[in-house]
Amino acid sequence: MSARAGARASRQMTAPARYLCPACGGGGGRPFYEVAGVPVHQVKLVRTRQAALHCAKGDIALCFCPDCGFVWNGAFDPARMRYADDYESTQAVSPTFNAFHARLARDLIARFGLHGKRVVELGCGQGEFVTMLAELGDNQGYGFDQVIRAAGTSGRVTLVKDLYAEPYRDLAPDFVCCKMTLEHVHDVAAFLCGLRRTVGDRRDTVVFFMIPEITRILKLRAFWDIYYEHCSYWSPGSLARAFRLAGFDPVALWTDYDDQYVLIAARPGAGAGAILAEEETPPALAARVASFREAVSADLARWRAWLDRLRRAGQKTVLWGGGSKGVSFLTTLAVKDGIACAVDVNPRRHGTFIAGSGQQIVVPEFLAQHHPDVVIVMSPIYLPEITAQLHALGVHPACLLSVEAPHPLDAYLRSIEGDR
Repeated sequence: MSARAGARASRQMTAPARYLCPACGGGGGRPFYEVAGVPVHQVKLVRTRQAALHCAKGDIALCFCPDCGFVWNGAFDPARMRYADDYESTQAVSPTFNAFHARLARDLIARFGLHGKRVVELGCGQGEFVTMLAELGDNQGYGFDQVIRAAGTSGRVTLVKDLYAEPYRDLAPDFVCCKMTLEHVHDVAAFLCGLRRTVGDRRDTVVFFMIPEITRILKLRAFWDIYYEHCSYWSPGSLARAFRLAGFDPVALWTDYDDQYVLIAARPGAGAGAILAEEETPPALAARVASFREAVSADLARWRAWLDRLRRAGQKTVLWGGGSKGVSFLTTLAVKDGIACAVDVNPRRHGTFIAGSGQQIVVPEFLAQHHPDVVIVMSPIYLPEITAQLHALGVHPACLLSVEAPHPLDAYLRSIEGDR
C-alpha cells in the first residue's frame, strides 16, 4: 500500500460517516460552509404563505474532499426528499434558456453523430430535451423521471415515470444523457457505478452529463447557488475523476451557459482514460474553497445591510427569479420583509410562495401595477431578456442589477440616502 493510500485508509477509519467522500471514499472532508434551517425543496409549488413559512427544513454543511476535489453536503438526509408531480423545475419558459437548449442539442447531435440512434435521458423532467434530441436528429428518444406528468409514447419519444436502471438495460441506447440531476444524488459513486452496469460494455455508447459547476460558485461566493436539494457539487476535475472511478473513460469536458454548467462526455471503459486539459487538481480547488470560507460571511453581512437600507428607505424591491436561486438567496439571508415579491416567467409558479421566506411569486405583468424601484436579477445571463420585458411593460426601475454584480446597488443607496 502506498503512503497516500495508507493515509486515506487511516482517515476513513477515523472520520464520521458524514465526512466520508461519497465520490471516492476519502475521509479528509470537513465542513467549510454551514447554513441551518433551509428549505428541503426549492421548486415544489407551495400554495399558501403559511405552508411556505413552515415548510420542511434541513441543514447545509458543505464538505471538501482533499483527495478528489468533490464537494458535498455532509448534513444531507436523502430520506427528506419527496419529488412528485408538484415539483416544478423546468426552465423551458425562458427564450434565453430555450435557445441554449436547442444549441446544446444540435452540438451533441453533430459532435457524436446522433442520427437515427436510440437516445435515453435520465431525469428528463417533462421531456423537453430528449424530444429535441429525437426530433432534430431523427432519433428514438426515451425519457425517465419520477416527476413526469404525462407518461407514454408520443411520436419519437417515450416518457417513463421511473428511474433508468438495470431493468431497462435491454434498451441498449447509443447515447445516454443526464442533465441537472447528478447534483441531487448523494451516493454518487453507487449511482455512477449503477449507470456503468446498466450501460454495459458497448464501447460506442456515449454518456453525457451536465451539472452546475462549483469553481464558479466558489469564485463568485455565490451562496444563492447552494441549496439543500443540491447535495453534490462538481468541478471539471472532480467530475472526470468520479467517472473514471466508476469505469468510464472521459472523452470531453467543458463549461457552458456563462460557465454555470460543467459538461462531460464519456464512454464505457476501464476508467483509465487520459487526463483532460480542463481538469484542475484537488489542491487548486482547495485554494478556492479556502478563499470562499474566509470571505463569504462578509458578503452575507453586506447583502443584509443593503436590503435593510432599502427597506428603511421605503424602496419597493423585487427579486426576479422564483426558482432555486431566489429561494436560496432569500432564505440564506433570512429575508422575510423588505422584498415584496419574486417574479418568475413560469406561469405554473404564479400565485405560489417562496419556501422558507414566504414572498409570493408573480408573473412579470404584475410589475406594471407595482412599479418597483429596485429589481434584483438572480442570473445575469437573463438580463437582456428581462430588460426587454420590463420595457415592454412600461416598467423602468431606478436600479436594475444582477446578484453577481451588486455594486450599483451600493451607489444607488448612497444617492437616495443623500437626498433625504
